[in-house]
Amino acid sequence: MNKLKRYLLFLVGLFINALGVSLITKASLGTSPISSIPYVLSLNYPFTLGNFTIFFSVLLILLQMAILRKNFKPENILQIPVSIAFGYFIDFTMYLFAWVNPSNYAFKIIALLIGCAILGFGVYMEVIADVVMLPGESFVRAIVQTWKANFGTTKIIFDTSMAVIAAALSFLFFGKLNGVREGTIVAALLVGFIARVLGKKLEFIKPYLFPEEYREQPSTEEQGVQGKYQKNILVIGRQFGSGGHEIGKQLAEKLGYEFYDQEIIKMTAGTTGLSQDYISRKEENMTNSLLYDLVNQVYMYAQTNEEAPKDKIYEAESRVIKELAEKGNCVIVGRCSDYILRKNTNCLKVFFSAPMENRVKRVMKRQQLSEKEAIQKIQKEDKRRADNYRYYTGRMWGMAANFDLTLNTEIGMEYIEKCICEAMKK
Repeated sequence: MNKLKRYLLFLVGLFINALGVSLITKASLGTSPISSIPYVLSLNYPFTLGNFTIFFSVLLILLQMAILRKNFKPENILQIPVSIAFGYFIDFTMYLFAWVNPSNYAFKIIALLIGCAILGFGVYMEVIADVVMLPGESFVRAIVQTWKANFGTTKIIFDTSMAVIAAALSFLFFGKLNGVREGTIVAALLVGFIARVLGKKLEFIKPYLFPEEYREQPSTEEQGVQGKYQKNILVIGRQFGSGGHEIGKQLAEKLGYEFYDQEIIKMTAGTTGLSQDYISRKEENMTNSLLYDLVNQVYMYAQTNEEAPKDKIYEAESRVIKELAEKGNCVIVGRCSDYILRKNTNCLKVFFSAPMENRVKRVMKRQQLSEKEAIQKIQKEDKRRADNYRYYTGRMWGMAANFDLTLNTEIGMEYIEKCICEAMKK
């Protein structure tokens, strides 16, 4: 039943994809990169865009077979009926949009953007269905699998190549650009971006679509492991310069717990193959979430081990944090650990803050900075942490509602320890 549901979802997504491709094409500002070659060919030969989409898809499937050889799985043959269906969907939706012929450039832009939004939604549905990929994405994955290339780079090269070949054919047939224009670039930038953003914003839908796969089983992630206290996992969020790291370390020593901060970086490096220095520079470092999604939209069809770099780090650190929590008796600092362990009943979540004046003095002393430099450093680091936290959790960083305790570090270590120990008993 679940499999049938996924295929039905994929089929609906495929039709929505066709709607998006057709509307983008009808905008007359070029079409999407993957459709650019079939579209240019359809302008010169007596076959439809849908027909050439099928021909081109079959060619990509044959190339996959040549690249993968014995690694070409039987289920990949499903790309053929999918491609045929997609081709017919395109021709049908082109017929539905026969009345759309914008002559004004502003209307063309509007049609293009609406088409990109529709196509992005279709791609999102295709991804969450997770049953079969269209030949274009499968071709990229075949290259990555065979030659161990980077998925993101390969996808960009593939899309660019499609547009360049289409442009060359256009000059060959018509002596000018025809079918490849600014809309091709816009579609290349926006479609995956929209799909990626939808993937984050609509994550809550999956349990409703596939409840069988999301039935929660009792696990140590939720129940935790009993220790000296009822709550034997302490996770710490902190403002930069509040002294949260130092306090966490002291608490771990007093409680006889393991302390994990930079140690998480080392553990993550061991599971990802990334260097500790690289992880240290990239983790909790989200300068612009929209730009990040725009740049990393090419990873929409990537396998888990080919995620966007920061996503890969976040997922790996999440697994490390959950494994540490299963053992219990530990203090974990930062890295959205309050969110990652939000279902763990043995976890006490604490956020440390401090007055700006005190934070400035602490940073000036610790990093040998001027007052102005310390203020700039604090503002920068707080923003970096806040942006990263909001991107991966959908929550506001530092909000009291996300924590069991919020404490001003200026109240003193003795009172902090007393408050936390009392809270851990409950």
